[in-house]
Amino acid sequence: MRAALDGRGRVGLVPTMGYLHEGHAALIRRARQTTDRVVVSVFVNPLQFGKNEDLGRYPRDLERDLRVAGEAGADVVFHPEPDLMYPAGFASTVQVAGVSEPLDGAARPGHFAGVATVVLKLLNLVQPTQAFFGEKDWQQLAVVRRMVADLNVPAEIVGVPTVRADSGLALSSRNSYLSPEQQAQATALSAALRGVQEAYAAGERDVAVLKRIGLDILGRDSAVQPEYLSVVGPDLTEPAVLSAHPLNRVLVAARVGGVRLIDNLPLLPASASGLGRADAPL
Repeated sequence: MRAALDGRGRVGLVPTMGYLHEGHAALIRRARQTTDRVVVSVFVNPLQFGKNEDLGRYPRDLERDLRVAGEAGADVVFHPEPDLMYPAGFASTVQVAGVSEPLDGAARPGHFAGVATVVLKLLNLVQPTQAFFGEKDWQQLAVVRRMVADLNVPAEIVGVPTVRADSGLALSSRNSYLSPEQQAQATALSAALRGVQEAYAAGERDVAVLKRIGLDILGRDSAVQPEYLSVVGPDLTEPAVLSAHPLNRVLVAARVGGVRLIDNLPLLPASASGLGRADAPL
């Protein structure tokens, strides 16, 4: 893989599971700004899907992926087959303790081991200077950063703010499962996050109060089935009272029409620019 890049200049990697949308395009454009060669990987990673999850029906459209990647500025699209990534006899996985354990780690056992394993393989194959991840998967970003720091991987991990529809719904490949009515219902997730964000900006620091505000908003629509709404500090644990930190976050997972969606927003003081209008970059 690395030979295809001619060994010239800074290399940016954008790991994806395909079915690219504007959120992925934003990652590619960000990579284009700071690196000389941009690689987009398209690989639906079986290791990060649990039993009864949607591996078989996860949306796939390589022709669309090639078009979106090219228009956004990618130089190379790496689309390996599962047998290349996990050949016969493959027996190694990467476990990242701590940040991988709560939230989606508890809801989807084994998920982050699959994420960490495939990301490390991609980093080894491409050897990028920087790798770009969307902040919508905030816990995934934290897991990858911890792994890279712990294992001395010589790549900078860059978080890119979530891209949203005009309705506030975070863009996701899984949104393709939703009907127009369900997409409207799914905006309850971002509305709940904004409610918590605004209360925090107004001075509320009691985590139980902040969570109740968000859950009350989610509860207004019976079509939305929350799995968790969590207010966390930089280590992704949930204290009783939040101390000031730029990595404080409110995260949510919920099902709409049986489709599992996740989202998050930063918790920043009222003086922080952009509060309530967009995600804040790391």
